[in-house]
Amino acid sequence: MRKKYLRLLIILLLALALLMIVSCKPDTKNPQNVKPTPTSAAAPENQASVGQPTTAADPSAVQPTAAPDPLAVQPTTAPEPQTAVQPSTPTQPQVVPTSIPVDYSAVKPNEIGEIPIVMFHNFVENLEETTDTEYTTSFSDFEALLETLYAQDYRLISMKDFIDHHISVPAGKIPMVFTFDDGSAGQFNLIEKNGSLIVNPKSAVGIMMAFHEKHPDFGLKGIFYLNMDKELKTFEGSGTLEQRLNTLLGLGLEVGNHAWGHFNFSTSKDKAQIQEKLGKNEKRLEEILPQVQFYSLALPFGGNAPEALADAVQEGEYEGTAYINETIMAVGYLPSVPSIHQDYDPGYVRRIRSSGKVEIQFDLGYWLPRMTRERMYISDGDPFTVAIPKGKEGKLNSDKLTGKNLVVY
Repeated sequence: MRKKYLRLLIILLLALALLMIVSCKPDTKNPQNVKPTPTSAAAPENQASVGQPTTAADPSAVQPTAAPDPLAVQPTTAPEPQTAVQPSTPTQPQVVPTSIPVDYSAVKPNEIGEIPIVMFHNFVENLEETTDTEYTTSFSDFEALLETLYAQDYRLISMKDFIDHHISVPAGKIPMVFTFDDGSAGQFNLIEKNGSLIVNPKSAVGIMMAFHEKHPDFGLKGIFYLNMDKELKTFEGSGTLEQRLNTLLGLGLEVGNHAWGHFNFSTSKDKAQIQEKLGKNEKRLEEILPQVQFYSLALPFGGNAPEALADAVQEGEYEGTAYINETIMAVGYLPSVPSIHQDYDPGYVRRIRSSGKVEIQFDLGYWLPRMTRERMYISDGDPFTVAIPKGKEGKLNSDKLTGKNLVVY
């Protein structure tokens, strides 16, 4: 009997020991219980490393004595300009699973809806000083517009992402493209401050940079359509034309073709004339920045070439310099359909004119209250999926999905 009780006692002790071992094993399912290795993540800049509380970091070692001017240009280390776009070999996005589940019933994504492409021209301090009633915006009105667009859930994307339909804005937000014609000083220029070149804060880009500091999720995107024959009149101000273009591209902004001499293509006589106006503009850009090419055209005056000559507007060559326009932008008066839509025509992409001194029909002020969420492109938050409400599948050009996952809900 004593041996029987002894065996039971031993079994109980073994079971208790086993239970203690299991309870002490780290819970690999809960990352909070896993001790991070020293190389698992770098400590955030200007913060002491985790696990080093005994010695405070020297504030002077991590905090600059003066905050860097976000508008400053560093001529000695100019930002690398945007590389040339190769339209013949479009980028194929890598399809990955949606990282954050989307509640479609709450977000109601509609990634076949319309996308507004806004057309800007001139910017001035005081509208009373200009006789132009339609194509000029004041700096204060532009600042107010950015606040309005942000509050109404618009977020900026690049022209390239519009073309490729690689749209990355948060779920529930509406993508928008900013375009700027003619390369005027009010859009962007450089000024000298304390011996350095900085982006003029009294310019559209300067205002956008300041707004981006407050609202990084709004985006700092836009494309500037240039007439290269204007030379130093382009973004007139301080610095060379090369410095100006390098600075603009270094901010992640883009440049497009607006034709040599602001030529009206509706008056085109032959293809050779078209090739000269577009190819000469392209050639001058590549002389200044050999690694950069235009890939999009904004039609001066909105004038399209006669149908028999239209293919020369899309692509051609002049004195050994080739050009290709993936999009040809109209002056337009409507929001655009996305590039995956059955009705999308890259040869004539619609734009909305920005509001000027006098509001006119079909300008941005007219359209803002009419661009309802039922009508517009509403993002699902994942650039690798295309989410469309049931019943709208017929509007989709499935050839443009390029490997993205289609979700119909």
